[in-house]
Amino acid sequence: MMNTAFFGDLLHTIADRGRALVGRTRDGAVPSTADLTALCDALLSGRGEASGVALARELLARTGALASAEKVGFLALLAERYGPDRGRLEKAVRAYQAGADDGALIELHAAAEPRRQELFRRLNLAPGGTAALVRMREEAFRHRQEIPGFAALDADFAHLFSSWFNRGFLVLRRIDWATPANILQKIIQYEAVHEIRDWDDLRRRLEPSDRRCFAFFHPQLVDDPLIFVEVALTSGIASSIGEVLSEQRETIAADEATTAIFYSISNCQEGLRGISFGNLLIKQVVEELSRELPQLRTFVTLSPVPGFAQWLARKRRAEGPAALPPEHRTALDVLDSPDWHAVPARAAAVHDALRAAAAHYFLDAKLPNGKPVDPVARFHLGNGARLERINVRGDLSPKGLRQAHGVMVNYLYDLKHIEENHEAFAEHGKVAAAAGVRRLLRTESRPPQPPAVGSTTP
Repeated sequence: MMNTAFFGDLLHTIADRGRALVGRTRDGAVPSTADLTALCDALLSGRGEASGVALARELLARTGALASAEKVGFLALLAERYGPDRGRLEKAVRAYQAGADDGALIELHAAAEPRRQELFRRLNLAPGGTAALVRMREEAFRHRQEIPGFAALDADFAHLFSSWFNRGFLVLRRIDWATPANILQKIIQYEAVHEIRDWDDLRRRLEPSDRRCFAFFHPQLVDDPLIFVEVALTSGIASSIGEVLSEQRETIAADEATTAIFYSISNCQEGLRGISFGNLLIKQVVEELSRELPQLRTFVTLSPVPGFAQWLARKRRAEGPAALPPEHRTALDVLDSPDWHAVPARAAAVHDALRAAAAHYFLDAKLPNGKPVDPVARFHLGNGARLERINVRGDLSPKGLRQAHGVMVNYLYDLKHIEENHEAFAEHGKVAAAAGVRRLLRTESRPPQPPAVGSTTP
């Protein structure tokens, strides 16, 4: 922390001295496109370190103060004006075709790089530059339909961020009730799966002996988590979020727990979308928990199913081979009643049909690339987990009912089979699923499937 603070102060000093060298001040005027272009060109001109940092700081300050529409205009400027130098690239291509030696290859590589990548690198030298660039990409996402050339612009952000936010730079920190309040406030703000209602709710998730929370941080975003996971230590696999978050639940001693349930994983920075931290986070947290609590034997999630309700609605409207079996279609009509989950007879009537439909959703519904349509499933299965159990009354909150008719699932991280499951999914799109999940499928409508690696019957 001290080293980071010292480095930050040093950059501020360099920038302040460099400001005098470049002769620029903040006059409060809204910069024109010509002003911003001149700053970008000057920053790319290769000036000395002090003036370069000052220019970067000035450019970030000016663009950060822009109104939303003006920010979109600046992002469009980056996309349109600061791509590769076409003349240099064409010359490099001709030279490479004439004789593909190492020098020609190096020049081709350099010429093909968009100039905005170097601009971003130089902006990153300014104090707070990394955070400003993350916010800039977030702004670009919000207005991607309005930015010509957004795909190329975003590819450059993603390329640089994948290096700057490499696992080697990330720090895993445990979040508990003694964590500084400014970070705890952000945990409340960023929680994306199960809303944290207030400070008392947060305390129930952090303070008890059978609760854990871990987050990844980056040295340039010291007090701002990138992603965090909430963990419940239990004596068995929970089938509903109510069991985990109930205010009346009985707390157990951490050394009595046999199971770690990952019940919420939240990405905190929209500007880092697509930069994968989740798989690294889960694996490191498993290692941390295994060291602290060696008696833990089961590592499992309790996960939402965000696309299930929409998929099921389409299936219920479909005709022909894509339609649901008639008996399931009839049973699922109960879902049209808004209070079906609160009436025991209705909930019981739809239970089996919902489980069977969910099994089809996970095992049969595919994207064009052959991967499951559910984003949470792609994440966990891609990390080598196994679809272990489908829980019909997993989340009866308004959000859980709206996105999945209350369905939640458990993904099991079996350390002996993670790599095998990952390889089978990555190479062949094969979903590792417990035998009990596969039995939910109608065998007459689907050819028999081989058992998943390490499959067990729940």
